[in-house]
Amino acid sequence: MHKCDDYGIIINHAANAAGRTKEGFSLDDPIGGQLLIQLLLILVNAFFAATEIAVISLNDNKIRKQAEEGDKKAAMMLKLAESPNRFLSTIQVCITLSGFLGSAFAADNFASRITRALVDGGMTYIPERTINTLALILITLMLSYFTLVLGELTPKRIAMKYPETVARFSCGIISFVAKFFKPVVWLLSASTNGMLRLFRINPNETSEEVTEEEIRMMLDIGGESGAIEQDERTMIENIFEFNNMTAEDVMIHRMDVVALHVDDPADEILQIIRESGLSRFPVYDSDIDDIVGVLNTRDFLLNRESQPSKSLREMLRPAYLVPETVQADTLFRDMQKQKVHMAIVVDEYGGMSGIVTMEDLLEEIVGNIYDEFDPTEETEIEQLEENLWRVSGTVDLELLSDALGVPLPLDEEYDTLGGMVFSKLSTIPEDGSTFETTMNGLVIQVIEISDHRVEKALIRKVQEQPQEETSINGDSKVASGGIEKVRKRVADE
Repeated sequence: MHKCDDYGIIINHAANAAGRTKEGFSLDDPIGGQLLIQLLLILVNAFFAATEIAVISLNDNKIRKQAEEGDKKAAMMLKLAESPNRFLSTIQVCITLSGFLGSAFAADNFASRITRALVDGGMTYIPERTINTLALILITLMLSYFTLVLGELTPKRIAMKYPETVARFSCGIISFVAKFFKPVVWLLSASTNGMLRLFRINPNETSEEVTEEEIRMMLDIGGESGAIEQDERTMIENIFEFNNMTAEDVMIHRMDVVALHVDDPADEILQIIRESGLSRFPVYDSDIDDIVGVLNTRDFLLNRESQPSKSLREMLRPAYLVPETVQADTLFRDMQKQKVHMAIVVDEYGGMSGIVTMEDLLEEIVGNIYDEFDPTEETEIEQLEENLWRVSGTVDLELLSDALGVPLPLDEEYDTLGGMVFSKLSTIPEDGSTFETTMNGLVIQVIEISDHRVEKALIRKVQEQPQEETSINGDSKVASGGIEKVRKRVADE
């Protein structure tokens, strides 16, 4: 007999043993009904898997608002979402039962059919027990595939995309099933809690709130997807940074404070008010560290119209003194409570370090706030050409490091470019002098010094950090001719 005849006999025997006819399967055919039952069990698994993801993915605030407006479906969904242990236990029981029944049903009904079909088809050279084992493995693999695709992955993807729609459809059924399985769920919860206590874990302990790191991660994801605007993202990040700041980080340094002497004549004070456009001024007596009060511009102007007029000392309001180390958020709340708009920041020796206003604190969150009296601020970091920047001496080193892409020392006693430059000198250069230094991978040419501090400098990056050198009012040993030309151009401007 030819091999093709052998194959034909095997195929015919297998088909007959499996109950297949020329008309195909029908619902009355035993195997057709068994396949339908198997499919239904997979769909039951799919229903509960989709419901689990849908309820977990719900927007609690949105559903709560809908429930408060009288939406009964929303109220049911909210009840499920607010009882995660009960809900998840019910879901897990149903998924486990459907999976267990599906596996048992498939093994009992299909493994024996495949075994009998192969044996009757002529595969007698392999022991029947071995064939049955292989059939069980084959059935398990096939069932796992269809269960994963149809009963897990696909329904979960659908639920992730349409969580509210799926939850609305399934919440009524889940609520009924939860009542039906309530004794089982109670037993499982009690057993689980007992196991947790064995590991010294309190099952009733509430989980931690959302952390700052998690919110920042959500901000990053929302920013990348476009759901959160860049300005919104920056503001939220500023709020977190604000909690880590102190008064010293936020204050206007004493060198930049516009202060009045208690004996200044009224005309001179009026001129200072006109030029500065400020609404409040710290007032000192013997020196700037001896603050005796704060002058409100409104009080001063009203006093000029009144008769008899008061002296400057009589118009002063009490100074609100705070230490450098007070947290910015604490200072903000205290100033709100005390209804003051200016705080005098005092160092550990009792001297004035600077001032902080409510506007300064708010600007740390929302960015710069300008009004019609604010002078136009110069750009702290301005790129003039490739590898050349004009920088303010008061620019923060962290900001400069980010802008230039160069690591700079951020944990030293200084915080600004001027402080970093002066840390290399043994004496302070005279006003109007210029000098150049190379440090931290930068060639820094100071082009303006005023009031014994760096006002402006030209900076370029060097490829290889040479030996640090400083030249005051002389020719630089490391600067190129290009930077000198730019310096002259800037001076002409």
